[in-house]
Formats: sequence, C-alpha cells, structure tokens
Amino acid sequence: MSALKSKFWVDALIRRAELGLAAVYVIRRGDEDAGAVLVKVVSSPTLAHLYVPSRDDQGERMWTRRRETDEPGLDAWCRKRIDQDPDLWLIEIEDRQGRHFLTEPVENP
Repeated sequence: MSALKSKFWVDALIRRAELGLAAVYVIRRGDEDAGAVLVKVVSSPTLAHLYVPSRDDQGERMWTRRRETDEPGLDAWCRKRIDQDPDLWLIEIEDRQGRHFLTEPVENP
C-alpha cells in the first residue's frame, strides 16, 4: 500500500482546521510527495504544542506531542529540523482550544 502524498494530506488537515474555525497557515512548504510534516498548535500567546510524525509497531502513522513550551522555543527546534531536512513541511494551527485536527493517534510524552 502506498503512502498518502504529503500535499494531499496537508490539504486535508487544512480543510479540517478551517471547518473547525481555526486559523491555519503553511509556514513552510516541503516536498509535495514525501515530505514529513510538523504540526504546531498555538493555543495562546505563551503556549504552543508541536506534533511530530512517527510510526507505530505496525508501521502506521502516529504523532508524538513534544512537551508544552513557549512558541519561540518550538520555532528554534523546527528551524533545526528544517536545516537537517529541507523536504519538511511546517503547518501552524491557531486555536484557542488547542485542537490539532489530526486523525491519527497522538502519543503524549
């Protein structure tokens, strides 16, 4: 079974967030076919969460939420990852409720 292309997956995430009345932005556009996607959720001016993709034991996509931290700290971490992987996407969702709109399982640290 082939994986879903990154651009198609990102477009679906954007649509879900918009339907939920959240603001969503493509901060960095990565490889349209196979670029990994980081999802940053900003719930207040001082609080943000970052969701990083991974795979479970069966090879299915899941997400790991990095510790809650300030937005500048997450931005610095994302810049380092982008320097290492130029195919990376960065999506930012601004939602007061802190919703991520991901449909796959999320593992909290």
